[in-house]
Amino acid sequence: MTFAAILSASRTSGDPSGSLRASLLFAGQTLVEYQARQAARAGADRIMILVSVITPALSQAVDRLSADGIPVALVRDMVSMVRDAPRDTDVLLVADGIIVAQSHFESIADQQGNALLVTDDSRASAPFERIDAGQRWAGLARISPDLLFGTLDMIGDWDLSLTLVRAAVQSGARRVTVPQDDLLTGRVALVETQGQADVAAQSVMSSGSRTTRVRGGAEHYLLAPLARLASPALMRTQVPATQVRIAGMALGAIALVPVELLWPATGFVLLLLALLLAEIADRLDELALRSPPGGWTAFVAPFFAVGGISLAGAGVIATCLALLLAIIQVADRWRRTGSARPWMIFTPATALLVLLLTTMVGAFSLGYVVSMLCAIASVGAIILLKRD
Repeated sequence: MTFAAILSASRTSGDPSGSLRASLLFAGQTLVEYQARQAARAGADRIMILVSVITPALSQAVDRLSADGIPVALVRDMVSMVRDAPRDTDVLLVADGIIVAQSHFESIADQQGNALLVTDDSRASAPFERIDAGQRWAGLARISPDLLFGTLDMIGDWDLSLTLVRAAVQSGARRVTVPQDDLLTGRVALVETQGQADVAAQSVMSSGSRTTRVRGGAEHYLLAPLARLASPALMRTQVPATQVRIAGMALGAIALVPVELLWPATGFVLLLLALLLAEIADRLDELALRSPPGGWTAFVAPFFAVGGISLAGAGVIATCLALLLAIIQVADRWRRTGSARPWMIFTPATALLVLLLTTMVGAFSLGYVVSMLCAIASVGAIILLKRD
């Protein structure tokens, strides 16, 4: 069953700038934008951001979300909320300034009817809103249409989020309790300043988003682990994934210079670094809950790599190897490798490692022969193995 989401974005942060909590930076974007992506990933098909004033940061966040295909709208008053809120589906209510792990979003999204994410009362949960003597609201709630519109009809000037939570408590809403460890580690937190948001981001990024995307060859066994190590630090410094991807493209182009000057080992190392930067950019997108690109931008660095391989070999075998690697790269990126295991997929990074090793031991030509045989075997595995 689909549902909508209501994000609260009207409270002022504790920073001297007086900005909104929703405008605090988190995972390379504003906090409310990250919350919207979490709600969309959990299944929300419509997102409403309840604001008191429309700021440039909020408008830009809406533009970015809309560009990524996430339906989102800014709502300034209760009249607009009554008009825009769905009357036939539940809504997922997200508190202002809340940071909650994606697993809790999905847990509340899977509930039927009224449900609250709560935490037991303790020193760690002190910043959260108390709902009774023993528990506090942890920032997420699933609200039925009857409860939502019944509350909107009588809300007046009251705070919508807290009024809905109180109504849900009185109606006997199901409660999902957050483990205390999540509070202590920052996977569930209520932030008021940029410093608090940075600390929470460090915790969330270190636990990481465990993506189901599986790459082949050296990308899977070497570049992806290195990207997982490097990306949290870059995310904390607010380095955009786009800039890292452009840097990878530029380094790939620069790598062709030493290849042309007959320094193939140097060129192969630079091409591997370019592919690593592309992998880091993909990881940054995943941490920010964005889908890594599948269009031409995803293939620029790999195609510089296969171009360098073709240029360094300067022969028929090198050209044919580059063409095979390009085909394998597209299949790997678009997940069309059937049931082939990662070690069966001979990617450009894998070929560069083979060629680099054989070049360093003085067997440059042998490296191309071995790589060609591996590429042929890889294409055969992709074609012949049955798809799951």
